[in-house]
Parts: sequence; C-alpha cells; structure tokens
Amino acid sequence: MQRWHRLLGFAALFAVVPIANAQSSEVQSTAELEDFLYILDPHFKQQPNAIDLMWIPKPVESLCLGKPFEKCASIDYCSRTTNQHISICQNLGMDLSKLPKYPSDVRPKRVLSIMFYQESLIKGWAALRTYFEGQPPGTFDRVSKSQRIRARIKLTRSTDDDQFELLEVLAVSPI
Repeated sequence: MQRWHRLLGFAALFAVVPIANAQSSEVQSTAELEDFLYILDPHFKQQPNAIDLMWIPKPVESLCLGKPFEKCASIDYCSRTTNQHISICQNLGMDLSKLPKYPSDVRPKRVLSIMFYQESLIKGWAALRTYFEGQPPGTFDRVSKSQRIRARIKLTRSTDDDQFELLEVLAVSPI
C-alpha cells in the first residue's frame, strides 16, 4: 500500500508539472468528444470514496488491461520516451521493443486521469457513484473493460500536453 501512495505521489508530481506548463503554453485546440474512461479505486484512507477515472490512449490500451494504474502509467511512459534504459522501463517485465509508438494525432497524447474526492454535480455522476459503491472490494484495482464508463469529455490540446474535463457520464458498466 505504501508503494501505491509513493507511485501516486510521483505520478501526481509529474501530472502537475505539465498542467502548470500548459497554462503558459499555447492552446492548439479544444474539442468535445465521447470516449471510454476506466474506473479505478485509488485506496486513499483519508478519502475512501475517491474515484479515479483514467483515459488510456488506444495504442497501449490492450497492454494496460488487467494491470494496476501505476503499471499502465509506466507502459504509457515507456512507449513515449526516447530512453527506455531507465529503471521504470526495465522493471516492466516485458519486451520493450513491442511497445507501440503513438501516432502524432492520438487522443490523448498520454495516459490521463482525474480523481474525484467528493460528490460531483456532473450529469450522470449518481449512476457512477451507485455502481462504484455496489461492487465488492478489489473490483477497481486493475484496468478492466468491464469497469469503465462512457463519457462526454472536453479535450484541451496544447503544444506541451493534453488535459481533459469530464462533462457527463453517459453510461456505466456493463457497456
């Protein structure tokens, strides 16, 4: 459990850096679209009701299935980096030459996630909360096609990074 918190802290640190930089970078485009977001449980003791929604680029989606958040984030990073000799990539336990390269127009440019700590006024949120609370412990520990939502999202592309905002929960598993 301690490792999860350290990795999440590490991921949060690297997630904040691009957001801070994106504020100073030029927005290239904004679009509303529908896509699948994976439901994960971050297991925060202080926020036991937290829900993490993860958007995974299609090139690595199949590699992330069955993996926990931190493993999927590492697969994503190692697919995009030019230096796969770092420990995060070497410790994946997979043939790095088989990791896909992202096309320039892939949406999103990297694995993105949004963590919700409290209730939300987002349309459809109640259905997601009811579904989340009705599942047995451990259900949301790994990326699974049976644990996802169909969502309307707003994608903001900048020169440095992508960001997204959840606008509406359209459908909850099973979908």
